Parts: sequence; C-alpha cells; structure tokens
Amino acid sequence: MNEKRLLIAGFGTVVAVLVAALAYRFIAALTVSVFVYYSTRRYYASLRRFRLPARVRAVIVLASLVVPFLLVVGYTLVLLAVETRRFITGSSFVDVAAQAPWLSGVQELPSFTLSGLVTAYQAGDLDVFVSFAAEHAAFLTSVVSGFFLNAFIVVIVTYYLLIDGARIRGWLLRFDDDAIVREYLEAVDDELEAVLFGNLLNVIATALIAIAVYHGYNAAVPASVTVPYPTLAGALTGMASLIPVVGMKIVYLPMAVITAVSALVGSNSRLLVYVAGFLAAAVVVVDTIPDLVLRPLLSGERTHVGLLMLAYTLGPVVLGFYGLFFAPILLVIALTFADTALPRLLGADADEGLHPEQRRLDDFRSWYGR
Repeated sequence: MNEKRLLIAGFGTVVAVLVAALAYRFIAALTVSVFVYYSTRRYYASLRRFRLPARVRAVIVLASLVVPFLLVVGYTLVLLAVETRRFITGSSFVDVAAQAPWLSGVQELPSFTLSGLVTAYQAGDLDVFVSFAAEHAAFLTSVVSGFFLNAFIVVIVTYYLLIDGARIRGWLLRFDDDAIVREYLEAVDDELEAVLFGNLLNVIATALIAIAVYHGYNAAVPASVTVPYPTLAGALTGMASLIPVVGMKIVYLPMAVITAVSALVGSNSRLLVYVAGFLAAAVVVVDTIPDLVLRPLLSGERTHVGLLMLAYTLGPVVLGFYGLFFAPILLVIALTFADTALPRLLGADADEGLHPEQRRLDDFRSWYGR
C-alpha cells in the first residue's frame, strides 16, 4: 500500500513539475487572466438578474473589456501615426531621412488612406518600408505572434474561470483540515475579489474624472493652450492609475509640457498661467483626490492600502510587466494567510482579541444569503 502511494505521489510530483514549468512559460498571461477574472467576477454575477446563460454572461463581460481596450489602443496608434506624419511633413523630411538611412529613398509620406497606400505601393514609394519589414521579419513576427498568443490565452483562461470558477473553488475546498484550509481559501477568494474589483472601479472612476477635468479645462482656456484629445487622454489616465504615485503622471505631465511648448512657440508666455492651472487641476482633482478618497474605499477589507500601493509600484520593477498584476495578488495571498491561517496553525484562538460584544463578519453573512 505504501509503495502504491509512493508511486502515485512520484507520478503526481512529475506532473505537477511539468504543469508548473508550462505555467511559468506563460506566467504573464495567466497572471493577467486571474487579475481580470477577479476584477470582473462581480460584474459577471450581477448579470444573473437578466437570467442569461453562464456562457453568454462570460462573453458579455469579455466583450465589455476587450472592445473598449482595442478601441483605445487602436485610436491611440492611429493618432500617433497621424501626428508623426504631421510632424515629419511640417519639418524638413530630408533631415529626418538623413537620420534614418533606410528612409533615404522616400521623397514624401503617402496619405494614410487605403487608396493612398495602394497608389504609393504601385508607384514603388513603399519599397523601402517593405524592405525594412523583410529584413526584420523574424523580430516583427515574434512580437506580433507573441502578443496575439498571450491575448488569446488571457481571453480563454478568463472565460473558463468565469464559467467554472465555482467548480475550481469547490475542488480546492475538498482539501480541508479542521476548517483551516476552507477558512483561508474563502478569505483569499473574497479579498482578491474585493481588491481587484475595487481597482477596476478605481480605473473607471479616475478615467471619468480625468475626462471631465480635461474637457472642462479646454472649455475655459484659449484654443492655443487646450489639451489635445481630452477623451483619449482621460481614458489613458484611468488605465495608468493602476500604478499608484507614478502612473497618472506619465499621461498628464507630457500633456502639460506639450501645451506649454505650444504657448512658448507662439511667443505668449502669459498663457503659461493656464498651463499651471491645468497642472494644479490634474494633480489635485485627478491624481490626489482619487488616491485619498476612492482607493481606500475600494481596497478590500484586510489589505493595507499602503502595502497595496507598494505592490503595484515595486511589482513591475522586480518582475517586469506582469509584476503589475502578480504583486498585488501575491500580497493579498500572503496577508490573508498571516491573518487567518497562521494564527490557527500556531494554536491561537480564532476569536482571540475580539471584544465580547463585538461580532465577526461571518455572523452577518447568513443575512445576505451567503
């Protein structure tokens, strides 16, 4: 009997190592999937009131996230292309071509329309771009294929987590030891949902506040110092708010610089007063107030706001891009373990430290059908 158990344990260890190695290969996509799952699970559950099937609700949730994200990214890329062409056309294109030898055969940029690109291709004006793409085909193919592969993994994993999350939770709760495992897993599950859903709400709220502030600023100042593309800038500000302290500044500070340069080029330094007003509004209304008011309200019940901000800030520094999503998840798992399972494992009483008349959160869960 022991030999069979040892054989099964060895086989299970080998399988676990192989699965872990495969998961580590796609750790970024899997981390983002878990992050998106917990961020949208309440939204997914709220759609039950419409009596929609689980698969339909999962598709609606993913479409609600993917479509706006693709629109923002696509719109941003189009604006970058248009503004780049406008900059190059407005300056000396010969000087720009001299800095990039592969542009030396291009006399002017084609129009960014289907007919303009077809005409330029037939005339041979795009040969230099085609040659450049051919020389770097392996790199470009790797980048594009890697992006779509990871995006596909995120969509598929998130979809099935939304549908089968309850089954996975039930399977994990089978490994119960004197209710410690159940208490810990339930606490982690609830806290991850509270923290990550709160961050999604924070992103949406910050984006709406930023859009309102940017449009309000543009309505009150001269046209020469208005903020370019205020709606897009507000949406990007909301996305950047995922990174506390630093995030939103990478959007509104460059915007302030661009606006100030426009005023200085027009030799009207008095307009810099409006730029200073924009900076003050961005710092106070867009950056500071959401961090002081919204983030503490939307940061969960157990997780310390300061530690969560450190996790969002230091995660990308230590782990790279996926650290932005992995660090807060790891923080919640660790803090919840220290708050629930560790005292029990060390022999502490589960109710130790409570006032005799103080009630626990679990006492009220039955009132809400939990």
